[in-house]
Amino acid sequence: MARVGDYGDRRGPGRVRAKHIGAIRVQGIGESRVPRPQSEWPVLIHGHHPGYISWETFLANDQRLAANHTQRGARPPREGTALLQGIVLCGSCGRAMQILYSSTGKAMYDCSHARSDHTNTPGCRSIIAAIVDAAVAQRILAVVTPMEIAVALAAADEVVDRRARSTRALELCLERARYDAARAERAFHHCEPENRLVARSLEHRWEDLLKGLTEAEAALAAAQATATPLPPRADLEALAADLPRLWHASTTSSKDRKRLLRTVVADVTLISAPSRDEVRVGIRWRSGATDDVLVGRPAPASIARRTPTGAIEFVTQHREMHDGGLAIALNDAGFKTGTGQSFDVAAVRWLRFAYRILSPSQPTLASGELTITDVAARLGITESAVYYWVAEGQLKARRDPRGRWCVPFSADVEDTCRQRVLTSAHIKLRTQTCTVGGTV
Repeated sequence: MARVGDYGDRRGPGRVRAKHIGAIRVQGIGESRVPRPQSEWPVLIHGHHPGYISWETFLANDQRLAANHTQRGARPPREGTALLQGIVLCGSCGRAMQILYSSTGKAMYDCSHARSDHTNTPGCRSIIAAIVDAAVAQRILAVVTPMEIAVALAAADEVVDRRARSTRALELCLERARYDAARAERAFHHCEPENRLVARSLEHRWEDLLKGLTEAEAALAAAQATATPLPPRADLEALAADLPRLWHASTTSSKDRKRLLRTVVADVTLISAPSRDEVRVGIRWRSGATDDVLVGRPAPASIARRTPTGAIEFVTQHREMHDGGLAIALNDAGFKTGTGQSFDVAAVRWLRFAYRILSPSQPTLASGELTITDVAARLGITESAVYYWVAEGQLKARRDPRGRWCVPFSADVEDTCRQRVLTSAHIKLRTQTCTVGGTV
C-alpha cells in the first residue's frame, strides 16, 4: 500500500514545503520502505506546510548528495594527489582500480585482483600513479591548444544553433497549444446550458487541449533547463593559451586539476603485462575519441640505485689514485652515485669494495705496523675480532691513502692483545696460528 510521507516534518532542519506519496510500505514478516524516484510520486503538493528550506534548495542538496554517494557509483574528485582517482580502469579485468597511498604519501594505482587471484588474472598489475599522471597531463596540455579550442567553439556554435532552432520549435508548439486551449475555452463558455451533450463534448475537448498545453510547457521548460550557456569565446581562448601555467601553478590544488581533467577525459584504462617494462595508457576523451600513450615502468631499486657504468670504468682505469683524488675526479667528470649524490671518500671506498676494484700494490706500512690480516694471523683469531677492537677504540689504527687499516703493533700492544684474548669468553683461538714469520 502507498503511504504518505513528508520531508522533515518535525524531523529537523531539512523540512520543505511539500507533502508527497513517495514510498511503498512492504507488508510481511518485517516491514520496510522502498523509496521511489520523484518521477513516480503519484501526489506532490507544494506549500503544504512551512519549511526551513525551499523546494529548489532541497532538490539542489539532493542532487549534490547523489553526486557524492560513492557506494552508488559516484566518483567525485577528492583532495588526494592521484590525478586519475575514480576514472582509472584495469585493462585486464575491466574493473575500477583502487588508489593506495604509502606512508610517505606516494600514490599507486592498484587492481585488487592482482593480489586476490594473481594466477588467473596475471594482467592485473599495480603502477606508481605519478608516472601515469605525468603522461596523461602532458597529453592533455598538448591537445588543449588554441587551435583545438577554436574547432571546439565552432562545433559548440553549431550545437547552440541547433538547440536554438529546437527551442524555437517548442515555443511555437506552446503558442499553438495556448491558442487551441483558449479557443476551446471560448467555445465552451458560448455553449448554451440546455445543450448538455454539446457542452460535455466541448468540456472534454478543452481538458484534452489543456493537457497538451501542460505537456508543451513542460517540454519547453526541460529544454531551457538543460541548455547550458557557454562562457565567452575570448575567455576560453585565453584559458587555452594560459592552461600550462595554470596547471603547474602552486595555487592550483589537486582537486582543481582533477576537475579540469574530467572536463575533457571520460576515463583512462591501464593495460600491462608481467613480461613488459611498458604500460599502455588508453585515454577516452569526452568526445568519444581514444588515444594511446606508452609509459615505462620504474626500474627496481637494485637497478635504479646502481652506480653508473661510466663511473665504475673510470675508477677501474684510475685505481692507483687515492680515494680523495678519485672522488674529486669523478665529480669533475660529472658522475653521480646511484642515489644522485656527489662522490666522496666513503662512496669511492664502497665502490672499490662492491666491485672489487683494488690497487695491485700493497699498502704503505710504517715501521712496526701490520695489516688487519697479519694481526689476526699472529694472534690466532679472526679478522672480525680485530675490526671490532679498532671500531671500539681498543686498538689504535690508521688508514692509508687507499683506505686500508695499518695497525702499529709493538711488543707491548701484542702482549695487551694476547691478554685480552685469554680473558675473553667470546674469542676462540684457532688450532693453527700463522705468523708473519711462518707457522708456529
